[in-house]
Amino acid sequence: MAKAYRTHWDERAGAAANARRELARLAGQYFARMRRELEKQPAPKDLHRLRLATKRFRYTLELFRPCYGPALDRRLAALRTVQQVLGEVNDSVATARLLPKPAKARAWLERRTAEKAGEFRKHWTETFDAPGQEALWIRYLERNARSR
Repeated sequence: MAKAYRTHWDERAGAAANARRELARLAGQYFARMRRELEKQPAPKDLHRLRLATKRFRYTLELFRPCYGPALDRRLAALRTVQQVLGEVNDSVATARLLPKPAKARAWLERRTAEKAGEFRKHWTETFDAPGQEALWIRYLERNARSR
């Protein structure tokens, strides 16, 4: 994964102005990072890094809920869905590691892992990162932060 995003906080500008500038940039970086990683066709066990990136992005946005109000909740829910599906992949990977190789349950978990990884890729491509979605995120984050 790429280096962590560094914010450039202007203490004189206030939370809303900083949020408009930095969170929009962070969203663009999140989409780019996810796409870069997915282009590599990672194995299901390697999708955990994407879950962590999603989690960090969501938690950062949650800190600015007072600047955006309840309209941000819809976007946070979309991130939670991505994080949840990736969590299901990781849970299957981790559980399969605990079972002996010839176990039927392990074979079932490996199939489930592949199915969940496919579900994530489909959701990412057709819903979360469908054409125009990144621009909507960026436009929302640039325009809708307000001082409280």
